[in-house]
Amino acid sequence: MSPGGARLIVPAIPFLAGNTVRLFLTSGTLLFVELLLIRWIPANVIYVGYFSNFVLMASFLGIGLGILLGRARPRLPMSPFALLLLGVVFLVLRAQLNVKVDPGNQIFFGLEYSTSADTNFLVLPLVMAFVVALMTTLAMPLAGLLRSMPPLRAYGVDILGSLTGIGGFGLASAFGLEPIAWFAIVAVLLSLLVLGRGLTAWSAVPAAAMLGVLLLVGVEATRPDLWSPYYRISAHDDEGQPQSARSGSGDQPVHLSVNGIGFQSMVSTSQPEWMVQHRQIYRWLPDRTFDRVLVIGAGSGNDAALALSRGSLHIDAVEIDPVIARIGRDFHPDRPYDDPRVTVHIDDGRAFLQRSTERYDLIVFALTDSLILVTSTANLRLESFLFTEESFRAARDHLTEDGVLVMYNSYREPWLVARLQAMQAEVFGHEPILRLSGPARAVIASGPGVVQALERGPLGDAIDQLPPFDGAAPPPATDDWPFLYLRTPGIAPYYLVALGILLAFAVVAVGAASRVTGVPLRRGFSPHFFVLGIAFLLLETRSLVTFSLLFGTTWSVNALVFFAILLSVLVAIGISARFPIRNPAPLYVGLFGSLTLAWLLPPEQLLIDPPALRYAVASALAFAPIVFANLVFAHSFRDTDAADMAFASNLLGAMVGGALEYLALLTGYRALLVVVAVLYVLAYLLATRWRVLADRLLERATPAGPELIPSPATD
Repeated sequence: MSPGGARLIVPAIPFLAGNTVRLFLTSGTLLFVELLLIRWIPANVIYVGYFSNFVLMASFLGIGLGILLGRARPRLPMSPFALLLLGVVFLVLRAQLNVKVDPGNQIFFGLEYSTSADTNFLVLPLVMAFVVALMTTLAMPLAGLLRSMPPLRAYGVDILGSLTGIGGFGLASAFGLEPIAWFAIVAVLLSLLVLGRGLTAWSAVPAAAMLGVLLLVGVEATRPDLWSPYYRISAHDDEGQPQSARSGSGDQPVHLSVNGIGFQSMVSTSQPEWMVQHRQIYRWLPDRTFDRVLVIGAGSGNDAALALSRGSLHIDAVEIDPVIARIGRDFHPDRPYDDPRVTVHIDDGRAFLQRSTERYDLIVFALTDSLILVTSTANLRLESFLFTEESFRAARDHLTEDGVLVMYNSYREPWLVARLQAMQAEVFGHEPILRLSGPARAVIASGPGVVQALERGPLGDAIDQLPPFDGAAPPPATDDWPFLYLRTPGIAPYYLVALGILLAFAVVAVGAASRVTGVPLRRGFSPHFFVLGIAFLLLETRSLVTFSLLFGTTWSVNALVFFAILLSVLVAIGISARFPIRNPAPLYVGLFGSLTLAWLLPPEQLLIDPPALRYAVASALAFAPIVFANLVFAHSFRDTDAADMAFASNLLGAMVGGALEYLALLTGYRALLVVVAVLYVLAYLLATRWRVLADRLLERATPAGPELIPSPATD
């Protein structure tokens, strides 16, 4: 008989039936599915991309609930995960869901071009509920698996599985695999889990559901879309016909859409009615030839093509998205990326500025506005660290003695134009020149070349004055508060409402799970591990922000940081298993010391050369708190008698940490270190001084001795 009571048709494969292998596979599948949902849902439900950490929080909640419900040992004949996944895929692909809100004091590029469901306020909770349900059903086996072996061994196997999951999805992104391949990998992982339980007649149901998932996603795969590490991208002509191969399009524009929103158009320089903003600097300075040009946000090549047509001798074109750059190479009418004078760099613009030693006659901050957040654990966009005062100083330092910095966009709001003007004025020491085509469609330029041109006489085109706008001038964006599109520090009401709904749902769901399992929260819930989860998520967020600033906001940097964080967890597990520490006080002292050092040396002070030294110093400062935090967790986890409940409490805390991460919108990221320190003080008190309020029923009477952590392939 199967664990669900149904008659086995094919017995379980012994190797896959072992608890260690099942825990490894379950953890890896959970991480892979979590990353898939974070990547795939925002690409199809446009506005969710601006709430991407909600998918992460829902995943944490779902895994925690799954562990809680798994305590009841439900005898289900099959896992409902595949059926739920089929429902989610159908809903996302066929219902054309979207969310519509009043952005108020925050700008969301692309929102005005999207279509929205009438019941807009229900869409985000609906998507989050499905994510919670998916992760809950997938995580239910963790309860028994975590209790089936010593706590540190279970934790080590779980982390190894998570590393495999994140590594697998990272490789899928690196090789440019599309969603059909992602879901096929999920199908394979689910098959391995099923084979570890044995096949019954009920096994045909999830198999049919996964076949339906693959068919639905496969139909979408027939569209000529390309998937980059950041977007779902499509190319089409003026008539909307897809452009799926290199063709002789002549001078006809080719348009790009990302995640279903119009994004860029590739236009020949022979069509003067196009690229009006791109050409503005050449109208202001008609006699100027810029020999060396840097284009940040080079996209599909318009700015590079224009610079070539104006006689530039060398152009560094920096574009973060490799697929958009490749499309530009294949489809741009002028083929600028085929010109030997152009060097294409697939990199983050701020990171390129920090590494480069070159000076330029013209630096262009082109159309860099992104439609997604960088990571699911920080409110950063791809261009967040490009539009800060510190970034403008870096650009200034790369200009020649008569160099010019120019930026342009449809900024949507006059206050945003005013912010950028004021930031440039502060950095360059003179009032930038401005050209408007509408209240907020602007070109802004500054630098020594602008000052010298003004001293020589009138420019070749008019200079505009910014029209008045309501309210006070917005503060500048900085590396600590890099929220260019947020008018003033604060948390928008729609974020607060959405967070409130999610947290209220979590409270109700956890209470319901407690009733179902018959385990009172007072006995099963661990405030100590809960607080550790909150603190660690915030600490992880701060580390990701640090590395995004120092090394770029690329997907590869973030993937490597996540991977390194999980590796540091393994290191902490190994240390705790082989060198057990009875008194956790030294670990907390080391943690608070490393947090203090991180406070005294903010990331912007680590922008030092050479890059190798920067990486070493930044890694030490960023990961020292992570390592000590993991040692603290491993010390507590080693001595627990209820690994599943401790783990569930920790994940629920991580969900709350995801909500508290929005404090950075109000305080900046540096202040999160203070919150983290306070939380770890609370965790220490809960584990030592306030045990009556904490988890004394989860703690062993005496500390455990050293544990051996075998390979996940053995039991």
